[in-house]
Amino acid sequence: MRSVEIPHPVLETIESHARSTYPEECCGFLVARPDSADASLRREIVRAVPAANDFDGEKRRRFLLKPEELRTAERALSATDEVISGFYHSHPDHPARPSQFDEEHAWPWYSYLVVRVTAQRVGETRAFELDPDSSEFREVALRVLKSPDRRPTLASR
Repeated sequence: MRSVEIPHPVLETIESHARSTYPEECCGFLVARPDSADASLRREIVRAVPAANDFDGEKRRRFLLKPEELRTAERALSATDEVISGFYHSHPDHPARPSQFDEEHAWPWYSYLVVRVTAQRVGETRAFELDPDSSEFREVALRVLKSPDRRPTLASR
């Protein structure tokens, strides 16, 4: 399992998306450069791309990223040195941890961020990766990088 590093402005983009869609779940893509030599240890997110929650039902408890939207995002990155490396979504009025539904629909290799949001504020954000052997989420360290020197903050968010 690898840690996730995210620049503070990118995390702010995700938090803003969560606030703007409350009380429904927001969702989007995490973009990174292709894995480097230390990919087994960490993944550095370079930006977040908000997406539409296309779940056909109560969006307060579920989100759906349509395959077409993933393909469109991947095509848009094809001429760059960036790749979709994970996904984020919010949990309105619930803890920042994946639900059983989230776990059942996750893929190994990708990073997953879950952000808690309430009517009053955006709460904690936590990072997860699906263990390919057990098919269960494992929490991984989330380091928020300060700008411009990109050093991690002392505490995880």
